[in-house]
Amino acid sequence: MVGLSTAWHLCRAGLEVTIIEKDRVAAGSSWGNAGWLTPPITTPLPEPAILRTALTAMFSPNSPLYVPLRPDVDLLRFLLGFLRHSTSAAWRRAMAAYVPLNRESLEAFDELAAGGVREPTHPTADFLACFREVEQHRLLMDEFEQIRAAGQPVTAELLSGDEVRAIAPAVSAAITAGIRLGGTRFLHPPHYLQALADAAMADGVVLREAATVTQVDGGTPVRAAGVRVRDASGEDEEIRADVVVLATGSWLGRLARPFGVRMVVQAGRGYSFTVPADPMPEVPLYFPMQRVACTPLAGRFRVAGMMEFRKPGDPLDPRRIHAIVRATRPLLSGADFDDRQDEWVGSRPCTPDGLPLIGPTRSPRVIAAGGHGMWGITLGPLTGRLVTELVTTGRTPDVLLPLDPLR
Repeated sequence: MVGLSTAWHLCRAGLEVTIIEKDRVAAGSSWGNAGWLTPPITTPLPEPAILRTALTAMFSPNSPLYVPLRPDVDLLRFLLGFLRHSTSAAWRRAMAAYVPLNRESLEAFDELAAGGVREPTHPTADFLACFREVEQHRLLMDEFEQIRAAGQPVTAELLSGDEVRAIAPAVSAAITAGIRLGGTRFLHPPHYLQALADAAMADGVVLREAATVTQVDGGTPVRAAGVRVRDASGEDEEIRADVVVLATGSWLGRLARPFGVRMVVQAGRGYSFTVPADPMPEVPLYFPMQRVACTPLAGRFRVAGMMEFRKPGDPLDPRRIHAIVRATRPLLSGADFDDRQDEWVGSRPCTPDGLPLIGPTRSPRVIAAGGHGMWGITLGPLTGRLVTELVTTGRTPDVLLPLDPLR
């Protein structure tokens, strides 16, 4: 989402743009995620609640947050930094950076639609958070109060279990309370990404798939930057460009580190699958205590969850799928969890302070655009617009200053 949005905006600004994609459009984290556009709850991942509740469970394969025990210096650096930022003061500082971004995020999707992206986003007045016990909703309502105090509006309405089922009959009788959250949308991630790619190519963007960037040369003020690319046949090629934008998700560190980007970008891997449901919910459902997100997509219900800190290229672990099934099956009586399809794992690019890395590196010709954590879909189009402003004016927009990749 981030790379395609940036390419679309750069092309619209009159630049010649080539996308180098190591696989295919939407092959990474932008494929199997929940597809939520949720500015009201787009917040820093490190928070005091993580420090209080997750430390005892994070090494259990069944926990929504899982850290495998293995020697990994970068993972240790990430975890120490993450825990250091899991304080109220650090959360407030990071939240202050998110508020102006969230304010413009949905409008950035409207801009893409007006510019020819044909796949819609779906506004919904019935984004539902669901709870087994009535008192559990207080944790989320307290979180909303903190978000409001940071300057971000949140509209939330308490519902009974019966009111939840009146909106989404597939929710089981185990759910006794809910919260209806306003100001949200959702989309079909693979369909949307393909539509965005089609619109970018129609405007003149060149898309090269199955091509791996092996090296970046930052160039000089008088010499263009270089990108060394290896295609599927194993042939090497060098491409010269005025500017290189690194929008490589969880792999950002490998190419950005030579240009002064020292912050660890850790893969926070999420899992998902789709199931049939009868009746099919027409709205997104969130089960906060289980950390499971569900979205209606093309006649099936996508079920997504887990935050697994492992290497991005590690294979799918079936135990995570089974843990999501065990947590969610009692909550959705209308879903057939034995008819699972599209089992998937993808790598969210997480930073220790919970903020993206967007802006110039030590080379003014190399721009970082990554580290969005769980919010790459929500903030991708706006990121593309802001990076284009940076590239075309030479000035970093004020809202990007807290996101300095060299911080």
